[in-house]
Amino acid sequence: MRKPLLKAPLAAALSSALFMAGCAIGPDFMRPDNGLPERYEASAETSDAASTTPAAPVHAEWWTLFDDAYLNTLMTQALENNQDLMAAAARMEAAQAASREAWADYVPSVDLNASSTRSRTSGDTASGRTQGSTTSTDRRVAMGISYELDIWGRIRRSNEAARATALSSEFARDALRLSLAGQVTDEYLTLRALDAELQVTRETLDSQAETLKIVRARVDAGADSPLELAQAQASYANAQAQLNQLQRQRALSEHQLGLLTGQPALKVTTGEFKKLPLPPLPPVGLPSSLLEARPDVRQSEELLVAANARIGVAKAAYFPTISLTGLLGSESASLSNLFSGSAAIWSYGAALAMPIFNAGKTGAQVDQATAAQKEALANYRMTVQTSFREVKDALVTLKEYSEEEIALATQVDASRQALDISKARYEAGYVSFLTVLDSQRTFNNAQLLYLELRKNRLSAAVDLFKALGGGWKQETPESSDPAKAG
Repeated sequence: MRKPLLKAPLAAALSSALFMAGCAIGPDFMRPDNGLPERYEASAETSDAASTTPAAPVHAEWWTLFDDAYLNTLMTQALENNQDLMAAAARMEAAQAASREAWADYVPSVDLNASSTRSRTSGDTASGRTQGSTTSTDRRVAMGISYELDIWGRIRRSNEAARATALSSEFARDALRLSLAGQVTDEYLTLRALDAELQVTRETLDSQAETLKIVRARVDAGADSPLELAQAQASYANAQAQLNQLQRQRALSEHQLGLLTGQPALKVTTGEFKKLPLPPLPPVGLPSSLLEARPDVRQSEELLVAANARIGVAKAAYFPTISLTGLLGSESASLSNLFSGSAAIWSYGAALAMPIFNAGKTGAQVDQATAAQKEALANYRMTVQTSFREVKDALVTLKEYSEEEIALATQVDASRQALDISKARYEAGYVSFLTVLDSQRTFNNAQLLYLELRKNRLSAAVDLFKALGGGWKQETPESSDPAKAG
């Protein structure tokens, strides 16, 4: 008849705990205002059609916009084999496991203990009297249960912090993935630009070798002095040194690609740099909300969520901890009687631990958690503001590079014409060989500058994709119409 009475306090305690579990100590998270403008200013030249086209969510595989099959292959290999990315994935798995560990505190802990002991007591007592020794056997099987009532929300806040930390590790992995994609793309563009520069330098070297033959013939004929021959030889040697330098740079770039893609023995065949298309320019007035797709911004926000939750964990230490415990099992001297009714044992109870005095330790822990939340808030705002600046920088850079490329293309055409004219006038005897050398040098530099500018323009597009967390997708009127979205 007493058994129902045993359940009543436990049921009352659980009911009270569930009733009080509706709120948790500590501040609830609210996303802070980042203070950014709603949209970016128009910073890139676009057509009228593009300027009125809304920007859709980010393009996950933005590197495919460069329309290079070999780049796509390298990217696949990098995302599968890069060791830094694998390490980040392992950190993410560890954080997810820690989150599952924190969740386990919601559930009662159940332990099973079994023991069998045989002991003998001494026959000599402390009083000096001798009595017979005794031998006893004790066999015990019991299941213990313990459970902490989360009245003040300590466990909930701990779980909130653990989940946010796990999400932050996932976004950290995504941020590294985005950075890796940018490094692979930029390094590949560098290598292809070096291919083009090597081609230009070889053509320059062939041209100067032909010029050297002409000068040598003219010196032999007495039309030129040995000075012109020495100048031609010096110019040829300079072009040869330039070729060697570019070959060294290409080899180093190839080695870096091998490291990024997890292929130390990688060999990249020569490709055509000029065939790489320029990716589309963004529409005018990109919404700053695109920054929310950046994994580093989302990582920073989750770290702020975790820091905010830890304030509640620290404040919960001001209040008592209530735990319920129970035990059910059997104990007997004889194995055959271990599970008989008379061998049954049980116990239940509740424990309360209340802080009285700890010299301000709890208050100091709350202050530490609050300060850590302030630091996380400052880091979050700095991450958002830095992201906004990076997008603005990339937009301005794209615009200026586009205009600069037009000027350099004109310079290349003009310097090519100047070289042709100076060669003809030199062979006709109207100008000195210095004029030809100067024209060759100008034309060679103009070509290399143009290729470098084109590479920088492509790299600026990569920077914009990275700054936006993966670029953007143009949304057509049909796709933006909910009635036609299917």
